[in-house]
Amino acid sequence: MKFSTKGRYALRMMIEFALQPGECTKINHVAERQDISDKYLEQIVTILSRAGYVKSRRGAQGGYYLTKDPSEYTVGMILRLAEGSLAPVSCMEEEVNSCSRADTCASMLVFKKLDQAISDVVDNITLADLVEEQKRLEGMED
Repeated sequence: MKFSTKGRYALRMMIEFALQPGECTKINHVAERQDISDKYLEQIVTILSRAGYVKSRRGAQGGYYLTKDPSEYTVGMILRLAEGSLAPVSCMEEEVNSCSRADTCASMLVFKKLDQAISDVVDNITLADLVEEQKRLEGMED
């Protein structure tokens, strides 16, 4: 499985917002810290905003902020929003597998296990966990 820049950058942007609890973070600040085009981040923040993950505030002290506590967002929520399905094969993207071979496909065992492993990881790591890791990496532990 390979995640696109959209998913990776959405995650990095959410970490940046979470690093400033109760404050607004400007897109250009995220772009500078993460070395990402601010135009691309504007496209991604629109997705996050439409989903209600972030809100914006206008003005000199404006920017974007999280609508919930970082512990309420999982990596899976953010990646699925940006990427769509995280299923390893297209026939597993829907709740009911419509593939005519699904009942006789031995390789589905592999793909089901992969899907479960991916979900087990991304759905059990929160944005708060990533913020703590980022602080540790930057030597900013509380």
